[in-house]
Amino acid sequence: MKISYWIRAFRLRTLFLSLSCIWAGLICAQILGKTAIGLSIFTFLTALFLQILSNLANDYGDSVHGADHAGRKGPARTVQAGLITKEQMKKALALFSILSFVTGCMLLYLAAPHIGWLGVSILFAVGILSIVAAIAYTNGKRPYGYAGLGDLSVFVFFGWVAVLGAQYLQTTSITQEAIFLSIAYGCLSIGVLNLNNMRDIISDQTAGKKSIPVRIGLPAAKVYHYAMLLTALVCFCLFNFIQEKSIIWNVVIAIPIFFNVRLVYFAKDYASFDPLLKWLSLSTFVITCLIQISL
Repeated sequence: MKISYWIRAFRLRTLFLSLSCIWAGLICAQILGKTAIGLSIFTFLTALFLQILSNLANDYGDSVHGADHAGRKGPARTVQAGLITKEQMKKALALFSILSFVTGCMLLYLAAPHIGWLGVSILFAVGILSIVAAIAYTNGKRPYGYAGLGDLSVFVFFGWVAVLGAQYLQTTSITQEAIFLSIAYGCLSIGVLNLNNMRDIISDQTAGKKSIPVRIGLPAAKVYHYAMLLTALVCFCLFNFIQEKSIIWNVVIAIPIFFNVRLVYFAKDYASFDPLLKWLSLSTFVITCLIQISL
């Protein structure tokens, strides 16, 4: 089995997104002057393993349910293309479920002295739910992604859980800055998913996958996309306002967001949405770098 096949299945371009969300939470902890290296490392590792688990589960689930096929506009998925067998993918899902669980437990072990056992219990439950949600998105008899609930799940786990959870693990508190950033990163994450779903409208309709773009149509899905990105920009501006940053930082952050709005506006066909996923994911990472620099 070629390593390149697994790297393709990991979908590296999406990893910038999940790591940026965690980094945002750590920035909020940094503002309070509380960051522990060990906690930070295991937070990043857990997020990384969960993102890979989600990507592998999506590859497997969409192949089983028929959303992935030869006529799909996006890049060929590994199971559907026969590069990785279903049995091999099942083993990989088990492996990354275990890795996510182990690093998550290590994270909670390190955080236990200051978040207490009640906090550990709650976050343990959230961690288990994260693993289940990553797999159940496109797998099982009734995958919730096929009911159009993927956007809500992405907002909760990439926004609230990632940003607020990362700050809470470090500081045992949740600040206004973290709340605004959690909404911003949740909206940007929805934007990445929405690009994926706009690209796959035809194949999703055929497979009975009722994503938001399938339900409302491409023109309305574009408006929905603009709303998510602009909501994120407003939240970034509110974050900067609380931090008493110069208005120039709002302008700087607005540049990559409006760049992505423009790309979507001029997208001419379904296939043209595919490269935009990478741009929005990288733009999210760039924005996170800018926020860190502003501090």
